[in-house]
Amino acid sequence: MKPHGPIPPGFRADADGMLLVGGDRVGTLADAAGDTPLFVYDSAMLTARVAEWRAAMPAEVQLHYAMKANPYPPLLAYMAGLVDGFDVASGGELKAALGCGMAAEHISFAGPGKRDRELEAAISAGATLNLESAGEADRALSIAAHLGLTPRLAVRVNPDFDLKGSGMKMGGGAKPFGVDAAEVPTLVRRLIDAGADWRGFHIFAGSQALDAVAIAETQAQTVALAARLGGEIGVTPPLVNLGGGMGVPYFPGDKPVDAVAVGEALAATLAARDPILADSRFAMELGRWLVAEAGVYLTRIVDRKISHGETFLVTDGGLHHQLAASGNFGTVIRRNYPIAVAGQFGVEPTETVSVVGCLCTPLDRLGDQVALPRAGVGDLIAIFQAGAYGASASPAAFLGQGPAGEMLV
Repeated sequence: MKPHGPIPPGFRADADGMLLVGGDRVGTLADAAGDTPLFVYDSAMLTARVAEWRAAMPAEVQLHYAMKANPYPPLLAYMAGLVDGFDVASGGELKAALGCGMAAEHISFAGPGKRDRELEAAISAGATLNLESAGEADRALSIAAHLGLTPRLAVRVNPDFDLKGSGMKMGGGAKPFGVDAAEVPTLVRRLIDAGADWRGFHIFAGSQALDAVAIAETQAQTVALAARLGGEIGVTPPLVNLGGGMGVPYFPGDKPVDAVAVGEALAATLAARDPILADSRFAMELGRWLVAEAGVYLTRIVDRKISHGETFLVTDGGLHHQLAASGNFGTVIRRNYPIAVAGQFGVEPTETVSVVGCLCTPLDRLGDQVALPRAGVGDLIAIFQAGAYGASASPAAFLGQGPAGEMLV
């Protein structure tokens, strides 16, 4: 038997043992959707998560939603009313952000390899471009001149450090992301001299970290770097985007990051900041920490079989919707996501089974030799921490299976 990750707090069952999301029985939600698999997102949990962040962080720090975590349009529209801005990473995300009601001046656009038409769309709309290279800066300035517009340009900095313990290191050493710190002052001076509206720095050292001390140390290094660069340029950066880094507990033994500790340390860092940053605004850019726990992936068992003494629950879902839960999205060692039999939520396990999907590959495994209550054909399996990097980060077209349904409740 292999353990599964911790089920996020806040989920409960009704008197019949059926899992509730947003106060509704998931069986009823699946019936209303008309089919499974289905992603269900709890709007009340989104609201509570944002409130938790605001209570923990200094009031002067803005909250930006990194919409790559979940771009489902109803969820985007809901988040637009909760956060201070959106961070996007493609022309498609820019269009979606504008379409859901987020004002362009509160949208920043990062990511290497932006095409000219994406740069033009951002400049035309009035969004801020986080420039990833000197070459991208040249193209943005040329496009803006052609349009007769003043571009809003920030510089993404590749720092000389990374976020210790992060699942994905975005800074330090050779990276495709951002401009190496040593080259930033020269580039920013050129942007200012060209008449651009320089918006500041985007400094993202890493993501998916659960260690509050490591996050706090990285934020202190980030503020110090922004001050050093601002001093070398001789201009106060209007905004310092500190990146994100706060992760969520997916696997056995994972503990939630202490947001209060992160906030207290950040408050102390900002209180002691260099005078060059006295009038700077600050932002944190979070994706999965805001939305992951609010999502549940529901997939129905279509077969129960035994092979060489091992029990398999075969579902109508799989890695084509939940690539990360299958262990095929950045994890080195496959471990079990939080999982439950939805109709027996909270019931003690009685058997060890492997929960697999419907694809013709041994990689399609949602639960590996995990202890669950006995379940059979027609029962719903719930995969938790499904609100981030699920539907949009999985190969829904693989084997022609198609996308899962999505629902905000």
